Amino acid sequence: MQVTAVRRRGGPVAGHSVPDMTNDIRFLAPLLTLVGVPTGLALTGGNIDIVMTFTLAFWLAVLTLFVRRWPLAVLIGSLMMVAAMRTAFLVGSGWVWPATAAFVAVVLAGRLRAAAVAGAVTLLFAFGWEGFVEPAQSGSTDLIGTALARVGGETLWLAAVLAAATAYRNTRRWQAAVAERLARDEHERELDARRRRAEERVVIARDLHDVVSHTLAVVGVHLNVALDSFDDDREEARQSLRLAQDVRGRAMTDLKSLVDVLRDGSEIAAPADELSGLDKLADQVRAAGLEVSVTEFGERSDVPAPVATAVYRVVQESLTNTVRHAGASRVVVTLRYAPTSVVVDVRDNGSGSAEVVDGNGIAGMRERVAALGGALTAGPDRGGFTVRATIPIAA
Repeated sequence: MQVTAVRRRGGPVAGHSVPDMTNDIRFLAPLLTLVGVPTGLALTGGNIDIVMTFTLAFWLAVLTLFVRRWPLAVLIGSLMMVAAMRTAFLVGSGWVWPATAAFVAVVLAGRLRAAAVAGAVTLLFAFGWEGFVEPAQSGSTDLIGTALARVGGETLWLAAVLAAATAYRNTRRWQAAVAERLARDEHERELDARRRRAEERVVIARDLHDVVSHTLAVVGVHLNVALDSFDDDREEARQSLRLAQDVRGRAMTDLKSLVDVLRDGSEIAAPADELSGLDKLADQVRAAGLEVSVTEFGERSDVPAPVATAVYRVVQESLTNTVRHAGASRVVVTLRYAPTSVVVDVRDNGSGSAEVVDGNGIAGMRERVAALGGALTAGPDRGGFTVRATIPIAA
């Protein structure tokens, strides 16, 4: 069972979860008290009356049944019961040791100071009783010596019990703190794994959108060309169908890799050609009837794979939007490779009225670029539509 501790002087910090250690001796304390008190009285010569001895042991054992709920009250009651039996001369030894189980329970409950004070008050009373009252009633002349001998032994016993209980409590608290830390670390690892899986699903969704939308746009154009020229120019219709088949084959390869990721949880692969695939991408769009020019400045080899993948997807989505929405006849792709960043610029001469909405894939491109620390803008520009992305290259 876990309890939430509150801040006390010398106690645990508020909100820190510590084990309820009084439960550790809940069932052991009555048995040890029932057996230990008669045994201790017999060994120390305090067993004056067997009935009184077992009566004291029984009621002390009964009190220990409530140590988990009222540990300090049980300790005080036990000490008062022992003192009453001693002062009535019903037992002949012991002031604090018969209540050992109650002392341990109070320490385990985090009340070490209360246990020490209760023990000190009881021992002080014991010293006065055995040093002055009892010798006077018995006519003994040895006052201080007897009191010091008896009370001194019980003082050492009480100190040992309090030290052992405190050491046990600190050990259990340390074990609980370690277990809590391990559980928290495991929970954090699980949350991190869930976050990574969620990010992977987002990446897969973007790739699926890019592949499917581009494929449908290009294949749709080729099918329209084939349908229009089927009666007049069979060769042109056949060529359009071949191009549509090529685009479909490439899309099936990409879709298969994405499905494999979903099936076995492997890492998402980058496009097979990355930047070298831009030429094939441009050829597919040219075959759809658009004039496409690709201009590059700098070295492709300096671009790391994640940035190259993002560049490819941005160009792919931009060309797809041009085919599907812009009504353009020409599109210009400009790539600038610098040591610190890559700038992608895709500009068409369409109507320039295409709305910037998530359905056009703009949001997906923007999220992909932002994940690498870059920025993307898209919108009408000088009678056409322009997509511009700046993607930094990590050192």
